[in-house]
Amino acid sequence: MLELKNVSYLVDDEDDGNRKEIIKNVSLTIEDGFVAITGPNGGGKSTLAKLIAGIYTPTGGQILFNNEDITNFSITERSKKGITFAFQQPVRFKGLTVKDLITIAAGGTLSFNDACGYLSEVGLCAKEYIDREINASLSGGELKRIEIAMAIARKTPLTIFDEPEAGIDLWSFQNLIHVFENIHDKAGGSIIIISHQERILNIADKILVLAGGEIQAYGPKEEVLPGLLKGTMTNPALEQDESLECPTLLGKMK
Repeated sequence: MLELKNVSYLVDDEDDGNRKEIIKNVSLTIEDGFVAITGPNGGGKSTLAKLIAGIYTPTGGQILFNNEDITNFSITERSKKGITFAFQQPVRFKGLTVKDLITIAAGGTLSFNDACGYLSEVGLCAKEYIDREINASLSGGELKRIEIAMAIARKTPLTIFDEPEAGIDLWSFQNLIHVFENIHDKAGGSIIIISHQERILNIADKILVLAGGEIQAYGPKEEVLPGLLKGTMTNPALEQDESLECPTLLGKMK
């Protein structure tokens, strides 16, 4: 279980030198299941995810994971506690193969067949990818799926995906939806996905709407999503993302 108690995050504004509050006194509890976080661009979604993962440290409040205070833990310490973070833009590791990364993610011991199995789960032909190097020859969609395969191999209690649809083509996005549905069906623990995409929000158990660094809504998908789609809330209205050619919640503040 993840619990945030009055979490805030302030940074120095480059324009005027004053302190700017990016996350404002956020309190919530995330139990086992699939939570999608959405809201307008600049609303604090990715910042909140990085606070949970340990990339940033809160300037106020507490973060508890399984009843342990991890507020001042580093990303490495949180990873050891069972928190996995998948970046919006996956990192390329020159000299390492796909099998190397999945084996490391699994804890350092993994059979060839098991590694191939994780690739198959994300829709990649194992024979074509298992020995490939993580370099510029891989597309954004391929890297996304390899990173998700790594997250599955880690089997941690909490996995966070920051806008997994960013920069990928429509075909890859459609396949990612199926991957997340499968992860959701098999999940033991919690999954958090930062996303604007209606199709991702539609497979979540709960939706958290964040705007201006504050929670606008948090509850079961059936209660929160209709308001987003109708544009009756004070954050995202349904619009079209031409890069993916499918509906996205882009966040036009009223």
